[in-house]
Amino acid sequence: MIDQSERSRYHHGDLRSALLDAAERSIREQGVAQLSLRDLAREVGVSHAAPRRHFPERQSLLDALAQIGYARLGERIREAVSNNESQFPERVRRAAFAFAHFATDNPALLELMNATKHRPGASSVPQSSAAAFAPILDLICEGQEKKALRKGSPEEIGLIIYATINGITTLINTGAIRAERLDDLTTTAVNQFLRGAAP
Repeated sequence: MIDQSERSRYHHGDLRSALLDAAERSIREQGVAQLSLRDLAREVGVSHAAPRRHFPERQSLLDALAQIGYARLGERIREAVSNNESQFPERVRRAAFAFAHFATDNPALLELMNATKHRPGASSVPQSSAAAFAPILDLICEGQEKKALRKGSPEEIGLIIYATINGITTLINTGAIRAERLDDLTTTAVNQFLRGAAP
């Protein structure tokens, strides 16, 4: 039970936000496996039972964190493709850069997002993922209408560029490739994608 001091300190969802902030710091520093609701409660200064008012179990906190991650990623992608005055190839490049930099800025969070998206029963997380990547699918449809990309399933065409950029960022996050090569490799990947997916 949360005492009066906890209620006054964390009202109107402040405790939920504090727990999510602490959880994100924890997975960044120690990884998902070490995340503990009890440890988070201790870090934010509430009783060990207090987090369960917002997150009945550890997985519900991880799901919420993954949804936040997809919301941030979606915001970056939408901003990247929002300038309709830019040429189509430039907007594809900016979308790829948005994902690539998010992935390398937030490797632990992205790993959680990907793992949680495919967890059975995590319907809200796949929905968040679909919303995040929707601007890229819209961009691919636009490219098809402009005859810059071949006809076909936008999801299948998008999967190619996603897999390529995801592969590059994974190699960087694991130390197989130097981080300073990110932009050049992403540009190369986009150029090859546009050539390969052309009509």
